[in-house]
Amino acid sequence: MKITRMNPFNGSGKTKAFFDVQVQEGIMIKGFTLVEGSNGLFVNCLSEKGKDGKYYDKVVMAKDLKDELTKMALEEYNKKK
Repeated sequence: MKITRMNPFNGSGKTKAFFDVQVQEGIMIKGFTLVEGSNGLFVNCLSEKGKDGKYYDKVVMAKDLKDELTKMALEEYNKKK
């Protein structure tokens, strides 16, 4: 897995960057965001609003994989900002 695009976002709000990920099998997943939360920056996966008004993740990952992605995203973000 590697980050192929990292675009820091300097607008108002909690979003700090947008990025894309490519997995080993060659699949590109676009539209991840790096968001400022109460415990620091975290990766926000793609989601969509359901008919019930709640948001549901479109990409679901195991916790260890999401932790690895968060670490990679933070490293890349710190290089770019």
